[in-house]
Amino acid sequence: MRIGLRYDMRAPDLGPGSASPAQLYEAAVEQAKWADEQGFAAVYLAEHHGAEDNYCPAPMILAAAMAGATRSIALHLSALCITMHHPLRLAEDLAVLDLIAGPGRLLVTAGMGYRPHEFEMFGVDYPGRAAVYEHTLDVLRRAWTGEEFVFDGTTVRVTPTPASPGGPTVYIGGNAKPSARRAARLGLGYRPASEELYEYYEAECARAGRPAPEPFPKHGPAFVHVTEDPERTLARLAPHLVHASTMYARWAGERAGARVNGYWKELGDIESIKADPRMWILTPEEAVQRLRALEPDYELRLHPLLGGIPPELSWQSLELLVGQVLPQVPTAATRD
Repeated sequence: MRIGLRYDMRAPDLGPGSASPAQLYEAAVEQAKWADEQGFAAVYLAEHHGAEDNYCPAPMILAAAMAGATRSIALHLSALCITMHHPLRLAEDLAVLDLIAGPGRLLVTAGMGYRPHEFEMFGVDYPGRAAVYEHTLDVLRRAWTGEEFVFDGTTVRVTPTPASPGGPTVYIGGNAKPSARRAARLGLGYRPASEELYEYYEAECARAGRPAPEPFPKHGPAFVHVTEDPERTLARLAPHLVHASTMYARWAGERAGARVNGYWKELGDIESIKADPRMWILTPEEAVQRLRALEPDYELRLHPLLGGIPPELSWQSLELLVGQVLPQVPTAATRD
């Protein structure tokens, strides 16, 4: 079992005691450093723009701060909305980030984006987003060779070359079958929203005459928090969990051909959180039993600051997990 941390840096104003964006960013970097020391496998960083709750718009900058504070933990931009970036500048930024992190540590799940206002914000053609997306992927591939190539009629060269040969590992992200077909056609790995989509991708790879590069990365849950007093802690967590889960569920409805997002639903109160099977607020003893039941190849993906959870409350859970839970989970292995 692998263990990862995920950050989207939502920082809603939920009244007195709300953590500021500055406090949350500081905590995220500190937690990444701590997780690296514990042997955790990966940190996942997400991207959206113009969000009403301060969602992270610059995961590459956050990843650079984390890369400078860590040595081994993987840094996975998931998803990076590549359509919102100039292709050459994106190639440069990712190359430098790969150099800071060191070979093999930086991974990118390339997202197309789905919120219409983000495309308007950056002047990107929403109906033509698939063409923009594939063009950007092609530019990244050519740019990271270090050789000259023609970009929009001009001969260019992107330097420096990344530390990782050929550049950071790039996956296709997606929530629908066209993304699976695209990943198989381009010969890239795939990080979809569901195992069902991954099985479709595997079939498309087989049709193309090559196997999928790796099995579906089973991971979750939506949220896990370890505490000695679940009832009392849930009262403090509830505003943050309701906010984050509800926002994700509503955003999912903005997708073209929207489908149900299995991880998130609109929540209204503490009872709705308790009824959500993907929300785990557990005692150390309960956490041991829950983790022992997971499959060996599962990734326990923590979301420590979900919805702007105060850092001190977040730290309490992480320290209980490492101090009281993981030592009692015989199959727990944090890094390959």
